[in-house]
Amino acid sequence: MEQRLFQIVLTTCPDEACAERIARTLVEEGLAACVSILPPMRSIYKWEGKIETASEQLLVIKSATARFPAIRDRLRALHPYELPEIIAVPIADGLPEYLAWLNHPE
Repeated sequence: MEQRLFQIVLTTCPDEACAERIARTLVEEGLAACVSILPPMRSIYKWEGKIETASEQLLVIKSATARFPAIRDRLRALHPYELPEIIAVPIADGLPEYLAWLNHPE
């Protein structure tokens, strides 16, 4: 299987302030080239035996795959949730110039 060099990492945040803080930190620390904050959405999930409903904002974090361990660790440290959603999805293909920028966002 071909090694994927780039990824999208998804995480949800409870509010705009949290989303902004995490997004800025990841970009400032060079862990992500870009973080998109999507508008509020409604999540329905089961937690500790109960059905929960929450308003959340989704972060779409674009980065090199090699940075995932550092992104995961930083998200765990910054995130207010006891068990944050941290999911990495490989980027199969893309505009070569954009993918090069993901690796060196200067």
